[in-house]
Amino acid sequence: MDSRVSELFGGCCRPAGGGASAALRGRGGAAPGGGGGSKTKKKNGRSRGGKANNPPYLPPEAEDGNIEYKLKLVNPSQYRFEHLVTQMKWRLQEGRGEAVYQIGVEDNGLLVGLSEEEMRASLKTLRRMAEKVGADITVLREREVDYDSDVPRKITEVLVRKVPDNQQFLDLRVAVLGNVDSGKSTLLGVLTQGELDNGRGRARLNLFRHLHEIQSGRTSSISFEILGFNSKGEVVNYSDSRTAEEICESSSKMITFIDLAGHHKYLKTTIFGLTSYCPDFAMLVVSANTGIAGTTREHLGLAMALKVPFFIVISKVDLCSKATVERTVKQLERILKQPGCNKLPLLVNSDDDAVTAAQQFAQSPNITPIFTLSSVSGENLDLLKVFLNILPPLTNSKEQEELMQQHTEFQVDEIYTVPEVGTVVGGTLSSGICREGENLVVGPTDDGKFLRLKVCSIQRNRSACRVLRAGQAATLALGPFDRSLLRKGMVMVSPEMNPTICSVFEAEIVLLFHATTFRKGFQVTVHVGNVRQTAIVEKIHGKDKLRTGEKAVVCFRFIKHPEYLKTGAKLLFREGVTKGIGHVTNLQAITTKENSLEESLGPGQLSF
Repeated sequence: MDSRVSELFGGCCRPAGGGASAALRGRGGAAPGGGGGSKTKKKNGRSRGGKANNPPYLPPEAEDGNIEYKLKLVNPSQYRFEHLVTQMKWRLQEGRGEAVYQIGVEDNGLLVGLSEEEMRASLKTLRRMAEKVGADITVLREREVDYDSDVPRKITEVLVRKVPDNQQFLDLRVAVLGNVDSGKSTLLGVLTQGELDNGRGRARLNLFRHLHEIQSGRTSSISFEILGFNSKGEVVNYSDSRTAEEICESSSKMITFIDLAGHHKYLKTTIFGLTSYCPDFAMLVVSANTGIAGTTREHLGLAMALKVPFFIVISKVDLCSKATVERTVKQLERILKQPGCNKLPLLVNSDDDAVTAAQQFAQSPNITPIFTLSSVSGENLDLLKVFLNILPPLTNSKEQEELMQQHTEFQVDEIYTVPEVGTVVGGTLSSGICREGENLVVGPTDDGKFLRLKVCSIQRNRSACRVLRAGQAATLALGPFDRSLLRKGMVMVSPEMNPTICSVFEAEIVLLFHATTFRKGFQVTVHVGNVRQTAIVEKIHGKDKLRTGEKAVVCFRFIKHPEYLKTGAKLLFREGVTKGIGHVTNLQAITTKENSLEESLGPGQLSF
């Protein structure tokens, strides 16, 4: 993979021009294979002996994944056509509703190419296949192959996207990071509202949740915005007076942006958004005129510590000269290439670069795409939309199926009271399946107990939903359940799960920064998933104290109430300038007795 990535950057980091050939040449982990038409058609490939120019290769086709190579799809027999349709269903399932077809490529990755007539016939067959499975196709890009032939030969890359059934659209969560005043909320306003900003922040007004945010222009809370793409890859947003329900109904793919705070005094809110909402990707917004300033480095460090793949957007390029933008790009590239980051920056200058960046970004953790755009002039905004449209999910269908087989576990991140509905909780379903009317238990309470409740209704992206699957975020209505018994950091689980909770746990940590020495008795704020609580250091195994950069296994004790944790969970702690990361290694479990459920309930709380 590393050698292929290096080769990719030999071509694609150039200013938009030679991007396509380098992109196709450098694709890593590419296509899944199931041996579709190319195996039977290899006799059509020309002999490679004595060629003046040997054609380039893609990596060989892989059995798993959502990318398929096809040499030709010209007039297949009925039996062959049914086989191709079955193969497409498999690819779509692997990509959770999306697949990429490379037409004119052999299974071993040889770029043969097709004549214009053969390509037209192949695309017609592919369109028939897509119609059969209820999908649409979109041509992502074409390129001519430098192949020793009198007839021009082309490779075509096609996106196949299934029209969703029963609201089960592909949903990706993108956390938005960056320093205060870098243009995060404005960029989201432009993307989701479909109108450019006026240069004075008009686009961000619909995103703010509080009056003081409107007055100061600074985000202090976590807000969610949605951007949809239909089966043909067209943007679906709030333009044309669409409602959230209409966006969900029209979209095959949904990007949920988690707008986080940039100001340092709201850092705990930003950390909570990153740890609790489980974003698939992060978008770091940097202002072109100020460069890397304020909390930018800190947010970059948080994304890396939590292993969230991130891409960078340089905003406000309309305010700067070209030289200033280039200086900011070079400043970012220098930081990304440092040993601490060890990233390979990819500057996106064309649609071709955007397609390559999206595919490589999900396959290699080292690649970091960089976009330069303006929310006022709209410059390069379309490149970001192309990137988001093609960006594949990190998990495949098999991994999601495994999660869905487990017990139901829903993280409580937000709590509301809605008139005529009652108590509503928002969060993410970590595992299992949650259905409308299902009976669950929620906890732990301050005394370590779990309370019974019933899920009355479910909403996902502001529209009603009957079934929630692992990895999806939603809000659940709990009817008359007493809100005062709930808090952020709780979990709702299946009653038969018998959840383990603890007040004391051990974690293997790395102390990222501390002004003096880190000792027993030190208090820190611990973030583990949706859990956020102050803990005291009980013991440092094998050492008396820790200094910056040192590792150790540390025993922590929560000072308020027990929490539901799992071994292996990522941990982040902070206190002032002190920061550290690690993972949970051991729990001193508090056993919860089943008969304590009903005892802990007041009248009317037991709802079945």
